[in-house]
Amino acid sequence: MQLIPTRPHPTQLTEEPSVVEKPRIAYLLSQYPAVSHTFFLKELLGLKQFGFQIETASINPPDRPHSSLPPAEASEVERTWYIKSTSRWKAAATLFGVALKHPKVFLRGFSSILELPACGLYRRGYALLYLLEAFLVGNWMKQRGLTHLHVHFGGPVATVGLLVSKSWGYSLSLTIHGPEEFYDVDLFYLQQKIRQAKFIFCISDYCRSQLMKYSAPDHWKKLQVIRLGIRPEEFVPRADTSPRAESSQNEITLVCVGRLVPAKGQMILLEAVASLLAAGHSLRAVFVGDGSDRKALEAFTASHGLSAHVTFRGALNHDHTREQLAQADIFVLPSFAEGVPVALMEAMAMEIPCVSTMVAGIPELIRNRVDGILVPASSVEELAAAIKLLILDAPLRRRLGAAGRAHVLERYNLPKNLERLAAAFEQALAQPSSSEENG
Repeated sequence: MQLIPTRPHPTQLTEEPSVVEKPRIAYLLSQYPAVSHTFFLKELLGLKQFGFQIETASINPPDRPHSSLPPAEASEVERTWYIKSTSRWKAAATLFGVALKHPKVFLRGFSSILELPACGLYRRGYALLYLLEAFLVGNWMKQRGLTHLHVHFGGPVATVGLLVSKSWGYSLSLTIHGPEEFYDVDLFYLQQKIRQAKFIFCISDYCRSQLMKYSAPDHWKKLQVIRLGIRPEEFVPRADTSPRAESSQNEITLVCVGRLVPAKGQMILLEAVASLLAAGHSLRAVFVGDGSDRKALEAFTASHGLSAHVTFRGALNHDHTREQLAQADIFVLPSFAEGVPVALMEAMAMEIPCVSTMVAGIPELIRNRVDGILVPASSVEELAAAIKLLILDAPLRRRLGAAGRAHVLERYNLPKNLERLAAAFEQALAQPSSSEENG
C-alpha cells in the first residue's frame, strides 16, 4: 500500500532553530603583526574560532618582511588593510570623496578636534593627521558594512578610533593596557575616550582603577576586566632530564624577555648581574628583545667586563623565544612601568621562577613569595638579593615555579579568557548604541 504524505497539523509545526550570527567587528591596531604584540594574533584567531567576523586594519605595516613571517601571521597580513601603505593619491581621492558624499562626517570630524583639550599648534597638527586617518578608517568600515570599531591600547591609535566614532557615528570599544595612558591624561585624551567608548576592557584591576580615577562614576559600569593569557599547551615545563641548575655550584642562567627600552629596566639587571658576579656567583644573563636602549646596554656590558656573561639575542619570534626560555633557571623582568607582561606569563607557565617589580598590574600576576618574587622597582640591591636567594635555593626555585604555573593556568589561561572576551563582546554589542548615524 502506498503511503500518502499528510500535511502536519499546525500545532505540530516547529520552526528550525535560528542561527544567531556573531557580531561583525572592525579591529584597528597600531601595528599588526608585531613581535612585541603576539597577543593580537591570538585574540583575533580566537574570536574567529568563536564565530566572530573580524576585519582588521593596521596603522603601520608589519615589523618584519613578509618572507620572515610565520604562516599564520603571513595569512593575516593578506587580510589586513594597512593605512600608511595607502598611496597619497588614493588617500587624497578617498578624502575628497568622503567630503563630497558625507559632508556631515567632515563637519563632525573637524568639530571633534576643536573640542579636544586645549593644546598647542604641534598637537593640533597631530590631531588633524589622526582625523584624516579617521576619515579613511570610517570610509573603509562603511565599504565593508562594519558599524563597530575595537581598538587595542589607549594611545594615538585610540585617538584615531575616537575620531572615527565621533565623525562617522560608529560605536567604539577599547582594550586598555596602560601604563602610558595614565601618565598624561590630556595628551592621550583619555577622559574623552572613556566617555565616547560603548565599553572598555581592562587587562587588570589596576588598569580599571586608573580609568575609574579619570572618569565619572556613571561610566564605571562600562569598565570590565578581561585578562590576557597564554595557551598552556604551548608553554610547558622543561623535562626533568634537562640540565637545569640544581645547586649554587652550577652556572645559573637568567633570561629577560622584553623590548630594550627604559621602561623595562634592563640596565638595573645588568648592574645586579655585575654585583652577583663580583660576589663570586656563577651565572649568565640572556636578553631577548630589541629597542632604543640596546646600544647603551651593550656599552655597559663591555665597559664593566660582562661580555663573557651577557648575551643579547635581539628580537626573536615566538618559537625561538620559547627555546630561550627553556634554558632559563630564573626569569627576570625589572620593569619600571608595565601593564601585565605576557612574557612573565609565558615564563611562569614553564615553571621558571620569576623575579619582577611591584608596579602596575604585576602584583596581580605574581604574588610575592607565593608564585614568584617581587622587588621595589629601581632597587639594584633588592633585585640582586632576590636573584641570589633563588641561586642558593633550588627547592625554592622549584616551588615558586610550580606555583607560578598553577596561578597562570587558573587566571591567565588564554582559551578561558577568550571565552570570557567573546561573551563580553556579544553581551555589549547586543545592547543598542547611542552613537549618531553617519551621513
